[in-house]
Amino acid sequence: MRNSTTRTLSFILRFVILGLAIAFVLSLAAPALVDHLRGSTAAEVTRGNTRTAPITSPHGEGPVSYSDAVTRAAPAVVSIYANKITTVRQYRIVPDPVTRRLFGAIAAGPAYKKQEHSLGSGVVFSADGYVLTNNHVISGADDIQVLLSDGRVAQARVIGADSDTDLAVLKIDGADLPTIAVADRGEVNVGDVVLAIGNPFGVGKTVTMGIVSATGRQLRLSAYEDFIQTDAAINFGNSGGALVNALGELVGINTAVYRNTGGDGRSSNAQQNAEGIGFAIPVATAKAVLDQIISHGMVIRGWFGAEYADPGAVNPASTGTQKGVIVLEVLPGGPADTAGILSGDILLKLDGEDIVDQADLRSQEAALAPGKAARLEVLRQGKSFSVELTLMQRPTNTIAGT
Repeated sequence: MRNSTTRTLSFILRFVILGLAIAFVLSLAAPALVDHLRGSTAAEVTRGNTRTAPITSPHGEGPVSYSDAVTRAAPAVVSIYANKITTVRQYRIVPDPVTRRLFGAIAAGPAYKKQEHSLGSGVVFSADGYVLTNNHVISGADDIQVLLSDGRVAQARVIGADSDTDLAVLKIDGADLPTIAVADRGEVNVGDVVLAIGNPFGVGKTVTMGIVSATGRQLRLSAYEDFIQTDAAINFGNSGGALVNALGELVGINTAVYRNTGGDGRSSNAQQNAEGIGFAIPVATAKAVLDQIISHGMVIRGWFGAEYADPGAVNPASTGTQKGVIVLEVLPGGPADTAGILSGDILLKLDGEDIVDQADLRSQEAALAPGKAARLEVLRQGKSFSVELTLMQRPTNTIAGT
C-alpha cells in the first residue's frame, strides 16, 4: 500500500514539473510570436514601393500608433517666418466735434517704420525646393525665412501667390530635400483619421490627430472653396502645414480655424480658443495651383464675365426648390454681356450638365481655358433658352513672384 501511494505521488510530481516546463517555454516564445503576427499586418505592399500601415493591437481593436505616418510626412513640413516693414502714423483725436468732423484726426508726430512678423508652416513638394503655403502667411512680406526639419534656415522667394485660393508657392535653394507623399487622387471620406502637422504658436513642429468631420465646406473666405473640415487641432502657426492621412500621405493644406467669438464665429485673433473645427484646402486644388504657378507664375482661369450666387442666398424662400445659380452682376462688354445674359437670369446647365450650385459652376468655369466656347442654358421669367459664349481670363489678385 505504501509503495502504491509513493508511486502515485511520484507520478503527480513529474506531471506538475512537466507542466511548469511547458509553461516556461511558452512564456519565452509568446512575445516573438506576437511580434511576428503584428509585423505581418503592419505593412502593405503596393506597386513598386512599401506603404507602412498604422500599427494595430494584436487583438484587432484598432490602430495604436501613427508614428510611421509621422516619420514619413514630418520631414517635408517646414516652418515659415515672414517679416515686413510697415509705416505707422500716430494721430490724436480732436476734442472739438465740429473740428473733428471737418478735419478728422490730427497727426501727433512723424511716421515711423515698424517690423511685423508672421508665423506659418509650409510643405516641400519637390526635392529642388518648391514649397507650398498659404498666401496670408507671406502676403506683403519683405523677408521670408524657411526653417527645415534638419535645423537649416533657407531664404525663400515668392514664385507666385493666388488670393482666390489663399495659396502661395515659394522657392528655396537646395537639393535632395525631403518631399511630401501625395495621396492618390487626394480622396478623403468623413470618418477618415487625419494628422495635422505644423508649427503652432512657434513652439516647434507639432502633430495633432482627428478625423475628417465633413467635406465640401464653404466659408466665403475666398473665391474658390471646397474645404475639408477636421477636428484635428489647428492653431495659429499651423496655416500652410500638412493634413495627412494615416499612411502619411498629403490630403490637404491647413488653412483656417473656426473660433466662437460670440459674433459671426470667425476671428483672426490668435489668442481666441479654437472650437475644434479646422479647415484644409484639398490636395487636388493645392496641387493644381502649385503646377500653374510654377508653369506660368500665376493661375489662369476661365470666366464668363459675370458674378452669381445660389438662389437661396438671394431669396431664402427658394432654398431647395430652385436649381442652378442666379446672376447678380454682368461685366459690360464681357462674354456673358455679349451673349445677352442679364442680371437676375438663372443659369441651369453648362455644356449640357446640370449646375448644382455656385461652387460647382465656379469650379467648372475656372477649369475651362480662356478663349474656349461654352454653352449655357438660361432661365428668364419662366422661359428657358441657350446661349453660347467665349470665356475670357478671370481677373484676379494673383501676384507673380521674381
